Amino acid sequence: MTDAVLVLNAGSSSLKFALFELHADLTRLAGGQIEGLGGAPHFIAKDASGAVLTEKRWPAGEGPDHEAFLPELLDWVEDHLGEDRLVAVGHRIVHGGGEYTQPTRLDEAVLAKLDRYSPLAPVATRFGLPRAYHDQGVRRYGFHGLSYEFIAGRLRELDPALAAGRVVAAHLGAGASLCAMSDGVSIDTTMGFTALEGLMMATRAGALDAGVILYLLQHDGMTANALEDLLYKRSGLLGVSGLSPDMRTLLASDRLEAREAVELFVHRIVRETGALTAMLGGLDGLVFTAGIGENAAPVRAMVAQRLAWMGADLDEAANGEGPPARLISTSASRLKLWVIPTDEELTIARHALEVAARA
Repeated sequence: MTDAVLVLNAGSSSLKFALFELHADLTRLAGGQIEGLGGAPHFIAKDASGAVLTEKRWPAGEGPDHEAFLPELLDWVEDHLGEDRLVAVGHRIVHGGGEYTQPTRLDEAVLAKLDRYSPLAPVATRFGLPRAYHDQGVRRYGFHGLSYEFIAGRLRELDPALAAGRVVAAHLGAGASLCAMSDGVSIDTTMGFTALEGLMMATRAGALDAGVILYLLQHDGMTANALEDLLYKRSGLLGVSGLSPDMRTLLASDRLEAREAVELFVHRIVRETGALTAMLGGLDGLVFTAGIGENAAPVRAMVAQRLAWMGADLDEAANGEGPPARLISTSASRLKLWVIPTDEELTIARHALEVAARA
């Protein structure tokens, strides 16, 4: 009998999971996700080699929500554990405020405290607001910490010299952010009090002049709920293109609006990279990760082209294809460019075992 760890990683319309066996280290047994929750859900599970184990689709409006799907997922996990014994379950919590900054064993008291942070969903933490608001918790927190923790560790394995230097890690997916790392430690990030700040994302607006919010409230009479829906679900790549939040669809489209959405996405990445470079006092490398960062070669090429003034020189062949983790800059490039797949689930599993060992 082998010990096993289950990882759950819930998003606004998805629930990812991964199942690991514990040997000398954690070994992935299976993983997958259900996406489209609240719309037309699609559940898929794969083994460690990528072979599909289970796949199921529901018609729009007839599928489960997060809560209804969880028992079905747990039944699936139990069926596939075999002789393994489940010893820990790790779940990503979007926001722990200033109180929960380390992996924590969940109980009723902790859950009650976490509930206070549900509306919110690094070093530079303060806004230019009266100090009393900061003391109440209105501050910059940052997000995608699990991904950046994994990238920092993986970069130390792949390129120790760069990992000890000044790096911007770009987590580019449906949610997108940049993190400035000095010797593997985060010193600044583009996300802040909520996951709305910073880069434009799949359906989120990113950084926005606060005056726009006032305008929408005063002139359009929008309610708080309507604003939340606009900023979280109808903006970003979807809003600008009027076509899709999916970068693959936009890159394949010949519509002007799709091209404009991609251009704006890249523009914001480049602008924020410049700001984080200033905070680092220079830049030695840029790491692309997450769905868009790992798979959208044209986006990486556009970013590299606009960072040529910083010494970025892209290896077109390496950018187009190669192993999952690879250097995509030329030997002449002053700025190292890496593609490194992230693994938030593995990071959660490791922390879950640490917490279980302390219990």
